Amino acid sequence: MSSFSDRLKELRKSKKITQKQIAVGIGVSERNYQSFEYGEFSPNQNNLIKIADYFDVSADYLLGRSDNPVRQ
Repeated sequence: MSSFSDRLKELRKSKKITQKQIAVGIGVSERNYQSFEYGEFSPNQNNLIKIADYFDVSADYLLGRSDNPVRQ
């Protein structure tokens, strides 16, 4: 089962976007976003929703609770 940080990194790389682009897109600092991707901190509920919306995936997928990225 993939961890949140692994899923986040995989999604970013698959979209070929930078950490800075995502940080701007979800309204956090680049360093704050990096802390999510490096597994140093977990996002709060609000930021988790923003990340799921940004990538158009379910929060369960990001959290590793599902292998299906499609929202239902």
